[in-house]
Amino acid sequence: MRQLIAALLLASVTALGPPHLQRFEAVEPHMGTLVRVTLYTRDERAARDAFRAAFDRIGALDRILSDYRDDSELNAIARTAVHRPVRVSGDLFEVLRRSQELAAASEGAFDVTQGPVIRLWRAARQTHRVPDPAALRDASARSGYAKLHLDAARRTVRLDTEAMQLDVGGIGKGYAASAALDALGRHGVRSALVAVSGDLAFSAAPPGQRGWRIRLQDDPPVDGAPAMVELSDAAVSTSGNSAQHVDIDGRRYSHIVDPASSRALVDDLTVTVIARDGADADGLATAVSVLGAERGLALIESRPGAAALIVQRSDGRVKPFFSSRFAALTAR
Repeated sequence: MRQLIAALLLASVTALGPPHLQRFEAVEPHMGTLVRVTLYTRDERAARDAFRAAFDRIGALDRILSDYRDDSELNAIARTAVHRPVRVSGDLFEVLRRSQELAAASEGAFDVTQGPVIRLWRAARQTHRVPDPAALRDASARSGYAKLHLDAARRTVRLDTEAMQLDVGGIGKGYAASAALDALGRHGVRSALVAVSGDLAFSAAPPGQRGWRIRLQDDPPVDGAPAMVELSDAAVSTSGNSAQHVDIDGRRYSHIVDPASSRALVDDLTVTVIARDGADADGLATAVSVLGAERGLALIESRPGAAALIVQRSDGRVKPFFSSRFAALTAR
């Protein structure tokens, strides 16, 4: 799981707002990580009902989107949708629709059809061996977002190639965080934060506050980069190789794969993206990690409402890069 670099900082309940709203927090394991929900509501019973709705929503999405579960809907279409359209759930279609839109916008840097390649590199984390070149070529031949076809009118998915495998790990947790936030809203919760590993989605600010205070950096902070930001009604995702990686023959390989080369990333980048919702933030953080600082910032600038901080480490030097909207956010 990606390291949770963004951290929630809150003062005590009594200092923050009116007495009829209390702060509650709960944690459950879902999607291979710990999901933390923080919310403000009137009493413990209301909080308990809201927590159940949020966690149930994420659990349901895990059964749809997981590439680890043989019984997931995502894995089922890899078996049933080859050369034929298969109708899928609204959630799966929306995740794939947004994935394909981002694939086109990023010129393939974001690509949920890279499942065969990702699984080879996932195995490398266990064997500590770089995947065999022939195996990578075969996996690459079964990948490519142009091989995935969606029909919005019929809500169907069709795959061009046998043995394709989809992996929505670069967007699914962000989508789930925002979906859980929506579930909380349907239970009357107006101020909440959902954290699914490094993917956070939050609604209105806590009572008496301008926004949720989000820590953007681990200690020690990078000179010239802000340590935290206050946000509301937005999402933040952080991507990097600090948590998920493998060291092979003195080189560190990320869990993120470059679709153009079928190689795991080796550049040491930490990317934090602020966007309007979790799917955007999560997907963009993955795409920018692949594109690198210069091309990644160009993508961010082209996306309405998106902002990014990129920290690049190379040869003992640390350099931060900011999008224009990020600089404006932190200057407030």
